[in-house]
Amino acid sequence: MVYTWVRQLSLMAKDRRGQDLIEYAMLAGFLAVAVGAVFPSNIGPGISQIMSKCASIMVEAGNQG
Repeated sequence: MVYTWVRQLSLMAKDRRGQDLIEYAMLAGFLAVAVGAVFPSNIGPGISQIMSKCASIMVEAGNQG
């Protein structure tokens, strides 16, 4: 039983699918925070709405498979 669990963890650690998507999402989030810090009153609320929509789309995509 422990061997199966360790084997599954090993396979999951080697799986690199979706890694690029996560990196791009992190980059987009960082840029949104940076722009929001520079222009807090003008762009901040719009970025918040965009990021919320992106998060809901990603959650929906994750639920599909």
